[in-house]
Amino acid sequence: MKGVLLHGGFGTRLRPLTHTGPKQMIRVAGKPVSQWALEDLRDSGVREIAIILGELAPERVVEFYGDGRWLAMKLTYIYQGYPYGLAHAVYLARDFVGDDPFVVYLGDNILVEGISGYVKRFLDGDADAMILLTEVPEPQRFGVAEFDEEGRLKRLVEKPKVPPSNYALVGVYFFRPPHIFKVIEGLKPSWRGELEITDAIQGLIDRGLKVDYAIVEGWWKDTGTPEDILEANRLLLDYKYREAVVKSEVEDDVSIEGRVYIDDGAVIKAGSVVRGPTYIGKNTVVGPNTYIGPYTSVGNNCRIVNVEIENSVVMDNVVLKDVGERIIDSLIGSGAKITHGEDKPRGVRFIVGEQTVVKL
Repeated sequence: MKGVLLHGGFGTRLRPLTHTGPKQMIRVAGKPVSQWALEDLRDSGVREIAIILGELAPERVVEFYGDGRWLAMKLTYIYQGYPYGLAHAVYLARDFVGDDPFVVYLGDNILVEGISGYVKRFLDGDADAMILLTEVPEPQRFGVAEFDEEGRLKRLVEKPKVPPSNYALVGVYFFRPPHIFKVIEGLKPSWRGELEITDAIQGLIDRGLKVDYAIVEGWWKDTGTPEDILEANRLLLDYKYREAVVKSEVEDDVSIEGRVYIDDGAVIKAGSVVRGPTYIGKNTVVGPNTYIGPYTSVGNNCRIVNVEIENSVVMDNVVLKDVGERIIDSLIGSGAKITHGEDKPRGVRFIVGEQTVVKL
């Protein structure tokens, strides 16, 4: 089986963090969102993967992942450019997948318990396609499944005003060529001007082809908003980091509490408290006199001095120094600097884009 990772879109709901780079490269729990997806594919036995690139800084994706060997996989890059829809992105991979069954994985989705069981189910079965569904409280925000009286998949509706069920499409799809490509060739753009993956799968159903489905019981997250990013960070820290790991220097008079992961080259200076679950990236300096609270991820090459922060995501190359109030529930983009000014603030919550300078 081959894999197709969709890495396009504009990430408008995550601006300003996505003005300068793809939303899938935002780090949660120490890794870009799309790396969690790639590792899920690899751990499910899918080693040949095409990454479909969008218009927004595709070179960043290529530079970061390279040929994929460092992740024990083989990567191919396909440029989509403007986002003409998920079905259009899938169609661009037709030469890459050839006659092999393949799985499409949205690069901004995270399934904490992974897809290995679904890969096996699809390969062992005879379905022409398989979708994953999960029960959600607000199905009108998603593509939604409708079933017949015998529980068979009848119809898919994109963002319905009156949802036919509470089961939404998870961003993972399984296909066997050539049927899906033939259906996409006959699609017309939706009112959004896009070729919708829901219409493509509906086309398979309408042609009488077998479309299977599975219900995802574990946790799934579409990381499309700042709140989603923070929630994904919390859950990944809980699920993936089960014990404390300290790979670098911790000075005297430092308190490390709970499941804290401190990566290579980091330094925790005197008078600091790091309370898990927390991730501290490579070559980051924390302290002196700094508190990093639970559910915080700090990227690589950061400097966090005389600051209190918790339940936040800090990207690479960030400087936080002498901030007068505790930072909570915040996303801070790469290269940002937040330092103390003349007036002491009453409270702070940030969503800060890359290369931003804030003085408090």
